Amino acid sequence: MTAPADSTEKSETSETTTLQTVEVSTADVDPDLPRVLAKVPGTVWVVAFIAAAERFTYWGITTPWQNYMQNPAGHQSLPGALGLGEAKASTIYNVFMFFSYLTPIPFAIISDVYLGRYRTLRLSLIFYLIGCVILIATSVSSATEYRVTFGGLIAAMVLIGLAVGGVRATVTPLMMDQYAPTEVKVTTLPNGKQVVYDRGLTTQYIYNAQYWHIRLVNIASLSAIPTTFIEKNVSFWAAYLLPSCFLAAGLALLIIGQKRFRKLPPTGNILPKAGSVLSCAIRGRFQLDAAMPSYQREHFAKEVSWDETFVNEIRRGLVACRVILGFILFFTCLSQASNNLISQAGQMKTYGIPNDTITAMNPIFCVIMGPVIQKGLYPLLNKNNVKFQSITRMATGFIMMSASMAFAAGVQKIIYDTGPCYDRPLTCPGAENGRIPNQVNVFLQTPTYIILAVAEIFSFVTLSEYTYTKAPTDMKAMVQALGQLGAAAGSAIGIAITPLAHDPSLIWMYTGLAVAMFLVAVVFWILFKKYNAIDREDK
Repeated sequence: MTAPADSTEKSETSETTTLQTVEVSTADVDPDLPRVLAKVPGTVWVVAFIAAAERFTYWGITTPWQNYMQNPAGHQSLPGALGLGEAKASTIYNVFMFFSYLTPIPFAIISDVYLGRYRTLRLSLIFYLIGCVILIATSVSSATEYRVTFGGLIAAMVLIGLAVGGVRATVTPLMMDQYAPTEVKVTTLPNGKQVVYDRGLTTQYIYNAQYWHIRLVNIASLSAIPTTFIEKNVSFWAAYLLPSCFLAAGLALLIIGQKRFRKLPPTGNILPKAGSVLSCAIRGRFQLDAAMPSYQREHFAKEVSWDETFVNEIRRGLVACRVILGFILFFTCLSQASNNLISQAGQMKTYGIPNDTITAMNPIFCVIMGPVIQKGLYPLLNKNNVKFQSITRMATGFIMMSASMAFAAGVQKIIYDTGPCYDRPLTCPGAENGRIPNQVNVFLQTPTYIILAVAEIFSFVTLSEYTYTKAPTDMKAMVQALGQLGAAAGSAIGIAITPLAHDPSLIWMYTGLAVAMFLVAVVFWILFKKYNAIDREDK
């Protein structure tokens, strides 16, 4: 149904009684007119809330996992269950991440070809909830047998990994589907000033607002903070129960409000057609122009089932896929906040705060820095005619991520230079069976999370926006899912560097990530800066 679209049209009609609005072609728009946001339908924010409920659950469920896997039950100072150690725990977590980043591909096919985005999202959230129930049931105090606890964790990881893939493939395209693009509109305000409702600016705003909304719910509802305190002071099952309730609420909202969403039908399987276009391009020496109907007609006397518009959409989609490759190491660095930085906090003085609560600083600073960047930096740059475009924003985020890892290496060096255990934290006799950490203030990690938050806003949010706008109309979920393949490759790198994830080698792990990320930023800028100019021409 298209109720949201209808309501938007009504509101826009009512606006014309006070504002003079004219639809014009892009070519006829005066480039000097100010660009403003178009009206955003209310269902955009409903989908954003459901996405936020899922993220609340994800971080609430997965944040305790490092302690759950790494530390044994009955540890003197840190909660635990399985006692696998840092390296094995980090490996299992990275395998989960790798798996969850692969699953968007099949769910994207299901979404685009068979079920549509709404029904695929609903199915994914059902899988999610079942996985949470299994995790809760096998982590209760009565489930003390190692095989039951470990088996339940693995089963939950499989179901949650599948579900996360489905959510990643569908929730952002579904949210953007609620904003139906219209013709460019020039509006005369009551003061006589003319402005342009900018679709690109509105799309960028929705992506950033969705990201802040997700982070804000994590903070306002204290997602990782209560679960880690409950984990430490009550039990793991209670910590997992809280976020599961939020997931159930999000699923209920999705089902109850199903008639109000703008639901585009599945478009059928266009993958064979896309494959044929790419095959023609390969035979034409990797030139997409060779797949154009006119080229096929002229050189092979062949009529094809696609038009020039479809070939150009594939061209734009391939641009997005190339950009995704630059994010592989970015995702490796980003995952450190979910495993090794938690373990790093466990080696420091936490003043009674659970070590895995400290990672909540990441969403806190995303909430703080997001509006500063969106409402402060970006308008300031636009006002001064500074073109801070997508590729530039992503490359800047890469530099910030490199700086974040460099600072983490510096913190690790300070830990190793401080007693009582120096480069063997929690293991020497002076630690009193792991009860006394090295005497370094855990809030020394704060700059790491500040820089990490800025890197996410510049790079990750921009990537989501970029892949959606570049994707072919009928392959939105697929291209979003391909973006997750970069994250899967990043997790694979995380698995490969696991042998360094132990004392006293952690300094070199963080340093290596910092140097490699900086080099990626330089290469990324050299290879892709040309797309900034192409994007300006397209606009």
